[in-house]
Amino acid sequence: MTVRTRARRLALLAGGLGLAIAASGCATAEEAGVDESAGGGTDVAGAEIDCSQFDQFGDSLDGTEVEVYTSIVTPEDQPFIDTFAPFTECTGITVNYNGTKQFEAQLPVRVQSGNAPDIAFLPQPGLLERMVSTGEVVAAPEAVAQNVEEYFSEAWRDYGSVDGTLYAAPLGANTKSFVWYSPSAFEEAGYEVPQTWDELIALTDRIVQDNPDTKPWCAGIGSGEATGWPATDWLEDVVLHELGPDVYDQWIAHEIPFNDPRIVAALDRVGSILRNPDYVNGGFGDVASIATTTFQDAGVPITQGNCWLHRQASFYQANWPEGTEVAEDGDVFAFPFPQIGESAGKTVVGGGEFVAAFADRPEVQALQYYLSTPEWANLKAQATGPGWLSANTGLELDNLASPIDRLAAEQLQDESVTFRFDASDLMPAAVGSAAEWSELTAWIAAGQDTQTTLDNIEAAWPAS
Repeated sequence: MTVRTRARRLALLAGGLGLAIAASGCATAEEAGVDESAGGGTDVAGAEIDCSQFDQFGDSLDGTEVEVYTSIVTPEDQPFIDTFAPFTECTGITVNYNGTKQFEAQLPVRVQSGNAPDIAFLPQPGLLERMVSTGEVVAAPEAVAQNVEEYFSEAWRDYGSVDGTLYAAPLGANTKSFVWYSPSAFEEAGYEVPQTWDELIALTDRIVQDNPDTKPWCAGIGSGEATGWPATDWLEDVVLHELGPDVYDQWIAHEIPFNDPRIVAALDRVGSILRNPDYVNGGFGDVASIATTTFQDAGVPITQGNCWLHRQASFYQANWPEGTEVAEDGDVFAFPFPQIGESAGKTVVGGGEFVAAFADRPEVQALQYYLSTPEWANLKAQATGPGWLSANTGLELDNLASPIDRLAAEQLQDESVTFRFDASDLMPAAVGSAAEWSELTAWIAAGQDTQTTLDNIEAAWPAS
């Protein structure tokens, strides 16, 4: 698991999502600071599914076993484990769930030593490409490919493919292109949700004028050794929403440099908010306080009347204070990050996991298939409660417990919306989870100029 992924998992752990189980090498719910009584989803272990769908994998499945290796540990693992029960009831296949915090370090070791798991949940397309390059990942079977073709968008199919071959069906998903706000505060002040960047800035200026004792925006990029990653999400949102998916893809592939003039302009646009002392940092201090404010705490001043707007992903819902109503007419909600001009179209940045197999035994293919079905996605949504969704278009929105999850799923299912994976997760680690984090932190904390910041990130790009 990357540092960034661990940081995001902590956001979910802090919100107490799900139930805990005893597992070797995993922190207990108490150690993680999770309230086990906080509630998860529906018990789906006894759910009935159509068993005939597994006939295509033969009649010798009973008594076989499949290992699932993943970075998803307690308490997030239990909903996965619960959804395997109906599969086992149908097929007789035992699923051995093996979650570890050392997943990304240990998976290559296992593969290189000839001890690869049957299935691994990979948190980024980049890791999928790396594993495929070992020659040990097997192409997705036809039944899985058919599901991916039918239930996932072209972008998600491409992220699960390497050199045109589908290797991994998408699993879970998240979306990041949100701005959180207080519907009740907006209604009282007579503010409307902005649809465009110009409207967003006009609203920000109006808040400055109307509320001299508060700031329009609150922000925080603090995340321990991963400090800086929330700033990368800001930049990705602006690049995608202003320049469009083609330039975004070129940027990721280094077909244009990180310090391309268009990226410089995009970061300056981010700075028009994050480095504007009139706009930030509500409830915390000046611009520099953004670097020392944790991302978990960053939005809380909205509930205290100290700020009005906070850009953060759908998973931020886990970090609101206990008792905060997350709803379209509640204490807090979110609206889509606004488009910047019309040429980019409707876009959204996000992330997710992928199901890769290192064996092609019938029982492995049967589990791959099950995990790519709408049936599984709906069971998983019911089992998890708030904080989980899928890009599977067969996912029924009513099965999502949170209105933010439903809003995010609507984006993923909208054919007019172009999805792109988190750029820094797709770039080389020396850039996306090293130089970019540290340089954007310096850009905030020390006021380092934009050109120098992006020049330094570009210089970190590996030569080959």
